[in-house]
Amino acid sequence: MSISSSSPPTPAPTPDSVPAPGWRTWFRRDARFDVSASLVVFLVAVPLSLGIAVASGAPVAAGLIAAVVGGIVAGLFGGSALQVSGPAAGLTVVVAEVVAEFGWPATCAITAAAGVLQIVLGVTRLGRYALAISPTVVSAMLAGIGVSIVLGQLNVALGGSSESSALTNVEAAFANAARLNPHAVLAAAGVVAVLLLWPRLPARARAVPGQLVAVAAVTVAAALWLPDAERVDLGGDLAAVLGNVALPEGAPLAVAGAVLTIALIASVESLLSAVAVDKLHSGPRADLDRELVGQGLSNSASGLLGGLPVTGVIVRSSTNVAAGARTRASAVLHGVWVLLFALVLVGLIEQIPLAALAGLLIVMGVNLVRRRDILQARARGELWIYAVTVLGVLLLNLVEGVLLGLLAAVGLVLWRVLRLSVAVRRAGDAPDGRELWLVDLRGSLTFLAMPLVLRHLQSLPEGQVVEVDLLVDYIDPAAQDQLADWVARYEQRGGDALLEHSGPHGGSDDGAHDRAGDASGTTGPGGAASLPQRPDAPTERPAKASPVSPRGLLPWGAWLDPARGRAGEAHPLVAGVREYHRRQAPRLRSVYRGLAGGQAPRAFFLGCVDSRLVPNLITSSGPGDLLTSRNMGNLVPRTGASVSAPLLFAVDELGVDTVIVCGHSSCGAMQAVLAGEDGRPADGPVGDWLAHAEPAVRAWRAGHPVGASAAAGGLGTPDQLAQVNVAVALDQVKRQLGGRDIRLIGLFLDVADGTLQVLHGDRFEPLTDAEADLVRNAGGALSTGRQHGSQAASSAR
Repeated sequence: MSISSSSPPTPAPTPDSVPAPGWRTWFRRDARFDVSASLVVFLVAVPLSLGIAVASGAPVAAGLIAAVVGGIVAGLFGGSALQVSGPAAGLTVVVAEVVAEFGWPATCAITAAAGVLQIVLGVTRLGRYALAISPTVVSAMLAGIGVSIVLGQLNVALGGSSESSALTNVEAAFANAARLNPHAVLAAAGVVAVLLLWPRLPARARAVPGQLVAVAAVTVAAALWLPDAERVDLGGDLAAVLGNVALPEGAPLAVAGAVLTIALIASVESLLSAVAVDKLHSGPRADLDRELVGQGLSNSASGLLGGLPVTGVIVRSSTNVAAGARTRASAVLHGVWVLLFALVLVGLIEQIPLAALAGLLIVMGVNLVRRRDILQARARGELWIYAVTVLGVLLLNLVEGVLLGLLAAVGLVLWRVLRLSVAVRRAGDAPDGRELWLVDLRGSLTFLAMPLVLRHLQSLPEGQVVEVDLLVDYIDPAAQDQLADWVARYEQRGGDALLEHSGPHGGSDDGAHDRAGDASGTTGPGGAASLPQRPDAPTERPAKASPVSPRGLLPWGAWLDPARGRAGEAHPLVAGVREYHRRQAPRLRSVYRGLAGGQAPRAFFLGCVDSRLVPNLITSSGPGDLLTSRNMGNLVPRTGASVSAPLLFAVDELGVDTVIVCGHSSCGAMQAVLAGEDGRPADGPVGDWLAHAEPAVRAWRAGHPVGASAAAGGLGTPDQLAQVNVAVALDQVKRQLGGRDIRLIGLFLDVADGTLQVLHGDRFEPLTDAEADLVRNAGGALSTGRQHGSQAASSAR
């Protein structure tokens, strides 16, 4: 039998997530998304291209040429599938200065030369260094662009025009508000209203992009009722400026400087845009070196044809992603539409109210300021970097604002590297009656921090017991030498000093522990402390030595292990508890505060008591995520409350909707059951409990399909029974839950290599990525939703 929830929706293909499809595949799978997205981007690109051309002092048609070339050439050859290229606002000041100094025809030649330089940068593989940019800076760049868009387009929506800077846009907004054009306001408000309403409509209605519907509807309404709303003005055709190129006249250094400036700014802006676009979708990341080559080809072609410089443009790119584009065909088609409409349908384009496009851009700009990015920056302690970058973009320009953000980020890194916290406290008395002092060092321990450290160490009373815990991620040789010297001097004066390395920088490979600074603490997955093994632990690896304080100095007398035969040696659990309080408790304090008022676990986990099966570890979960019940053999009795009580409490009282039953290989309970006469274990409490495994034994001997699959896979008899036992336990769980809608998952841990298998139909199979997400989600590590696990759940038995 099986329990299944509703079938999951087919996930939408991610950009370029599969090899490039043929034309037929593209028409069938992606064409409708790319075509509609390209039309939306086209509507955004036309007014932006015209406005940038005017601001740059270039012919208006030069903006359209750059839009066509950027869309087609960069779309075909660039390294970012969903980035859309064209003339960009970040270059307007530079281009205007070049036009003023050399003239427009020479500027075209300089643009073409800048493109050649970009190609060289891409071929030499320098584009990858854009990945060194802080994510906070990229998010802030998006926010700054978003605010700039809103401020500029707000003036257009009021009936005025966008200005060249944020401050002038704010000033103009007050003036335009005093003499607003009601027709423009209605056109912009109509687009905003449609875009806000569109996500709330049924999915079938939302199949058509809301941006396209909003602009088309307002254009029709404006033709009927809003005659005074200003329309798009193309300002001529493309033929007048095609090929208007001439070699620049002037000092060679001045020409070279102009080429270098345009190339560098266009490259940085394009790469920043590509990195930002990667944050807006879940598809493959951009190839930044290829992107530089594509941008260089675009600039060379645009300059030779008489167009403006081309860069990747975040406004068009974010629109492309939001409109549902799936492949680079959207960017290419947008360039085709610009060319086609500019040549053939000028009259139709010029019916679109500028205010309608302003409303579209205002919504887009607001969406670029994402609350999640602000919260992440605050959590990282980088909110001030976010603010500096945004203000820099608004008050200066894009490149200078990002540069300020990068300088702030580098400054923060240096501050964190140099920062070290020192905490000194008395921790009671040592067993010999002397005072025990603990010194915690957290951060990076370099020679620059040693004056602070030594000042605290030298303030400690002499002749006592001092434990210095190095909770650091780096120690340089100079700091190690100075600490070793201090330890030697302190002990010469009658004291005892111990250095413990508990930080992630590690220590000696064999786990040895001494006063010179070898590691004693061990670190588990994710930085969690793990307990040292016993010397007699059955393992092929050398056992880790337990942390030993000199002369039995640990104040845990009641926990000393007499079986070790060494006075003062700490029980392994003591080391683990101490490590937890030092490293984990402070990080988990906020988690426990949130759980103090109650619990809301994601799943009920039934597993064996075997020490090798650690539920939170194999599900990547933490406090509050799992309600766990464990017994010998992960058995589910037909009667009795030992399992049914916590199970029903989890489902009925805590709202848990996932139940996991997990068995494992080399299970001692299954071996004991098989060793008993007629499949029944010996008498006594253990035998009484293992008698509940009888249904699983009968099912296995009767040829249960799971057991047959396990046998075919080469598993031994105990492991075959262990897998059948999981399937039978799921049957019992289903019976006890009655008709409740609960997801059931069967897992099997191979203790030989630590891998998990999930129950699919009649066999356990390795987890796929989606099923691994399901298990982690059940543990609380992910929040992917119920539908992601329905296929695995449907095969749970």
